[in-house]
Amino acid sequence: MSGSSTPQPAIVLVRPQLGENIGKAARAMLNFGLTDMRLVSPRDGWPNPQAGPAASGADVVLERARVYDSVADAIADCTHVFATTVRKRGVTKPVMTPEEAAGAIRSEPGRSAILFGAERSGLETDDVAIARTILTVPINPEFGSLNLAQAVILVAYEWSKGEALVSPTVTDLDPPASQDELDGLIGHLDRMLDESGYFFPPDRVPTTKRMLRGLLTKPAWNAQEVRTMRGVLTALERPRPR
Repeated sequence: MSGSSTPQPAIVLVRPQLGENIGKAARAMLNFGLTDMRLVSPRDGWPNPQAGPAASGADVVLERARVYDSVADAIADCTHVFATTVRKRGVTKPVMTPEEAAGAIRSEPGRSAILFGAERSGLETDDVAIARTILTVPINPEFGSLNLAQAVILVAYEWSKGEALVSPTVTDLDPPASQDELDGLIGHLDRMLDESGYFFPPDRVPTTKRMLRGLLTKPAWNAQEVRTMRGVLTALERPRPR
């Protein structure tokens, strides 16, 4: 799944509470190419029927998710451990943003793990103590309230910047209509309006026609749109008998 020689980081959810939030975290991970989810003592057990619908198709992440009894077991194969928290909680450790952490993960050999705490309380002090680095997001000091999936997606996005992920496909727009086609549409409308008595008084006709041309040239009609509009005008001009 990784486009570089560095293994993708493991996303470790420590004592997550709701299966729905686990599913949303899986969705956030897979959007940015991460598939290594590890669960430490999920409150409602695992597998959880609420996770699948919330994952919105990120089933591969849930199917591969591994469950552990402790944080130490979940990160045993990792050489670098980051604890996500909004506070240092009295522990003196290096502090990084998600962007800085992504760079550090790529620059060091071995697998990294990123710890995320329970929805209500976050990581416990003992969990943070296990980590070597604190990962925190610059956030409004008056309202530091990210939910679990939001926190995961911020970290996953920064990791994804160094991956060979494919941008959404750009759909080519149809080429604009030719001037001849557009003039045909404008002439068709002018004729219908003239026959209906729309152009009145006579001294306003040039101004009104210029305004209509301006309106019809603004949208950059393509050929199919012009043909469709001509069909509309023809139907109005010669309605079918009922």
